[in-house]
Amino acid sequence: MLEIIHSDEAVLAVNKPTGLLTVPGRGPDKQDCCYHRLLESFPDARVVHRLDMDTSGLILFARSPEAQRTISMQFEKREISKTYMALVEGIIEASEGMVDYPMRKDMEQRLPPKHLIDCIRGKKAITEWKVLNRTASTTRVALFPKTGRSHQLRVHMQALGFPIVGDPIYGTPAARLMLHAQSLELFHPVTGESIRLECPAPF
Repeated sequence: MLEIIHSDEAVLAVNKPTGLLTVPGRGPDKQDCCYHRLLESFPDARVVHRLDMDTSGLILFARSPEAQRTISMQFEKREISKTYMALVEGIIEASEGMVDYPMRKDMEQRLPPKHLIDCIRGKKAITEWKVLNRTASTTRVALFPKTGRSHQLRVHMQALGFPIVGDPIYGTPAARLMLHAQSLELFHPVTGESIRLECPAPF
């Protein structure tokens, strides 16, 4: 069962566990996903955005074609504010900063899919970050993506020299990737009112 964070006539928000696909992949072994599980209770659910399989946290679904178009347009226009929690390897000495490194898919590595920094052919990707606390070997940060590239937060933190703890592609594999979509702010597709949805990180 999925944890329902918010439900009304137009918007659904659930807490996606780490290791679960957002939508089905190719092949019968990749049909279990957040979307298919949600359809069991909400047959009108429609996809509006996705999270990496390894990332946990808030993910939105619409409940009508109109709501789907409205929310999707907000994502396209970058009107939705997103906050992620992450635990990274190493000690970040600065208190906050911004990463502005263009990215593209690594065409030489198909499985698992990988992305990389490319200042010539890459698409614009911006991430703001803020340190929350530090331990002897890790730093807890809040991440604020201003664009929505695949693997953006993972690639950007690795590029800074601080890969996210447990990242099987860009860091050191562990029990889980320590990256969680914690909050979303958007305009309700029916009322137009600003709503904030939150789902605290489990780490």
